[in-house]
Amino acid sequence: MAIEPANLHEKEPHMGQHVEIERIQKMLNQFQHNLPLSSTPYADMARQLGMPEQQLLTLLEELKSSQVISRIGAVFKPNRIGVSTLAAMAVPQHRLIDIANIISAYPAVNHNYEREHHFNLWFVVTAENKQQLNRTLKDMEQKTGIVILSLPMEKDYHIDLGFPLQLIDGGTKNNKGEH
Repeated sequence: MAIEPANLHEKEPHMGQHVEIERIQKMLNQFQHNLPLSSTPYADMARQLGMPEQQLLTLLEELKSSQVISRIGAVFKPNRIGVSTLAAMAVPQHRLIDIANIISAYPAVNHNYEREHHFNLWFVVTAENKQQLNRTLKDMEQKTGIVILSLPMEKDYHIDLGFPLQLIDGGTKNNKGEH
């Protein structure tokens, strides 16, 4: 599946668009796993991409606002910094969007998703400690009126959620440099 930036409507992008799409594609593929660990990560990214830092920041904001990307940030092994739990709710279908919006508004939740199951809204909640996590879950239950099933991790499995993105035909390589 290809991801098309919201501002490109032509079937065949002209040369300027093609170059910009390739730059965006390179950025998304390169920095899914290799975000610079420094005090100036965006400046470092911009330098590697050959663009001014402000241009990169503007581009990232555009990609986020058009929902091409959902977040930029570090991913830490679970429970190494703070605590977390997988949570699920059985939400009546007619309330699903409203409840999902309430849950998404919490800074401790970076996304939620619908499942075809009795427990149809799933998300991960993070906190500094177990007490704060429990307070957040209770607050969510009070605001939504729905009981939350908390499923803390018992065994750690690493699943790499990075994948090669292709915005234009024939324009992506996987992380090993292969088409």
